[in-house]
Amino acid sequence: MTSLFQILMLLLSVAKFFILAHVIMSWLISFQVLNLRQQFVAQVWYMLNRVLEPLYSRIRRILPPMSGIDLAPLVALLGVFALQIILRNNAMMFY
Repeated sequence: MTSLFQILMLLLSVAKFFILAHVIMSWLISFQVLNLRQQFVAQVWYMLNRVLEPLYSRIRRILPPMSGIDLAPLVALLGVFALQIILRNNAMMFY
């Protein structure tokens, strides 16, 4: 059961990394530091959007419109942190 706890924590860490990478990459694209015409950048951006958009769309349905500010990544990141806290506090269940 310890391995199940570690696998869940690893998956949450990967999700946290993907969300942070997506947010940072969106800022860099917005400020024209990164160019989507570069093949590698476009592939990474497409992959991150394909992975995270189903999660973001569910969160956006719940959140009220914020006039151009997308809070879905922030809510998703807070959700990942909350799940990690819940798992750590209930870690004895896995032993």
